[in-house]
Parts: sequence; C-alpha cells; structure tokens
Amino acid sequence: MATLFPPTTTVPPSVEKVDYLNLPCPIPYEEIHREALMSLKPELFEGLRFDFTKGLNQRFSLSHSVLMGSTELPSQSAETIKIPTAHYEFGANFIDPKLMLFGRVMTDGRVNARVKCDLSENLTLKANGQLTGEPHMSHVMVNFDYKGKDHRSQFQLGNGALFGVSYIQSVTPHLSLGGEVFWAGQHRKSGIGYAARYNTDKMVSTGQVASTGMIALSYVQKISEKVSLASDFMYNYMSRDVTASFGYDYILRQCRLRGKIDSNGCVAAFLEERLNMGLNFILSAEVDHKKKDYKFGFGLTVGE
Repeated sequence: MATLFPPTTTVPPSVEKVDYLNLPCPIPYEEIHREALMSLKPELFEGLRFDFTKGLNQRFSLSHSVLMGSTELPSQSAETIKIPTAHYEFGANFIDPKLMLFGRVMTDGRVNARVKCDLSENLTLKANGQLTGEPHMSHVMVNFDYKGKDHRSQFQLGNGALFGVSYIQSVTPHLSLGGEVFWAGQHRKSGIGYAARYNTDKMVSTGQVASTGMIALSYVQKISEKVSLASDFMYNYMSRDVTASFGYDYILRQCRLRGKIDSNGCVAAFLEERLNMGLNFILSAEVDHKKKDYKFGFGLTVGE
C-alpha cells in the first residue's frame, strides 16, 4: 500500500525576508491620517462658490474666487445664528519643480502666503503666514522637513515662541513609528505625542496619542481601485469628548463622491463632477441633526 500511495510531503510556506537596511521612506508625521482625512473631511461650504484659474505660462497663474454664503456667529444658545456674507479672493501662483509660491488677498483685509522650496535633495523649506487687521490674529509658521532613506524629521518654528520637532521611522516595510514634542512659549504649554502607522496595498491603519489629552485612531480599507471606506475615532480624556465617524470615497470616470456620518448626528456629502476639460461642478451638503442645522452649497471651478 505504501508503494501505491506514497506519503505526501508538505512544503512550508516561504517567508519573505525583510531587508531592514532598505526600508521605504515614511510619509511626514503630520500627514499620517492623510487617507482618512481625504474621505472624512472634504472641503464643505455653504452658498455659492466660483473659482477661476488662468495660466499665464507654464509656471505662473492667477486665480479669482467668489463665495456668497453665510457665517455662523458664536452663541450660548442651542440655536445656530447665521448672517449673510460674501467675499472675493485674488490669488497668484508660481509653480516650479523646486519652488512653489502661493499668495491670496481677500476683501476682508486678510493676506495669506505659502512657500515650498527644495533647498537640497533631502531638505525642504515650507512656510505659511496670514496677516489680518485683527490684533493677535496674524501668524507665521516655518517648517524644515528632512527626508532620509527610511525616516523623516521636521522642525517647526512659529510666532508666539512656538517650537516643534517630529520624527518618524520605518521599522518594517509596512509599519512606521514616530513621535513629536512642542513648546508654546506664549501660552506656557508643552506636549509630547506618539504615532504609529501600518499600511499595505489594501488598507491603512493609524494611531496617535498626545499628552494634551488627544487620542486619534483611523482606518481606511480600499475595496477596489475606485471605492474606499474610512473610519476614525477621536477621544479627549481631558474634556471627555468622543467622536466616531464613518465615510466613503467613490471615484467614477467623470466624478468623485465623498461622504460621512458621525456619532454627533452629522451627515455630509461632497460631489465633484467633471463637465468638460477645465470645468468642474461641485455640490456640498451637510445636515447636523443635533444642532438642527443644515448647509448646502454649489459651485463651479474653471481652469486647471
């Protein structure tokens, strides 16, 4: 019988060897929740929005934006108080492979500017600032981002004696760990935080905790090339605030649909549809059942 039925031999599964000297470079520490934020926090707005961008050459372009809607006023009552508002925004953009400049001027007197400059192959300078007529509302933030072979480090400097340092390191091909420390001299506050990120071709899972009381968890599952689901959990053990949300991101041939629902009774959806080359139609909707408030907006984006 042994000759008729030879013994079967099981081949042990091959274990993929990890080259710890050739790990991938992780994403910046401040962007570890990037995929979840894309689905759960679209740029919602209320009212009418029109954006027009005109390219003067391959590197320089001008933009015009008009927004007509309403602004919420702070109130101690449960009802939401809104007043109609409108503003115009003029912008200038310069985009080069090693230098990007963005500037915005608004009718309410605010001036915004952003700079991104590659000082070397591994070192990048990022700066953003806002000037306003209101006292103590103007701010400037400068970041130095160093990209290593399998790690990233960042140094932040801002007005109000704000200092911050963050570092994230790949420990396996899919897992990266990091931490940050900061000091706000104007408010005499300091903090420390830790984060972990695990990603594959089909999912991204992140966790973050800070001494300020914040605990953030997020998970993104890629169902297919066009559909992904996302969820997050936010908890602050200082104020005992808890929020959980679930969202989706659906990419079609001519449009992209994103939406979410959270534990506070807020439901939102954001639709971007490509009508033609350089012409996009936008729909934004948000219903807050807890506050009995709703926001609806639509707009057009002309230009690339």
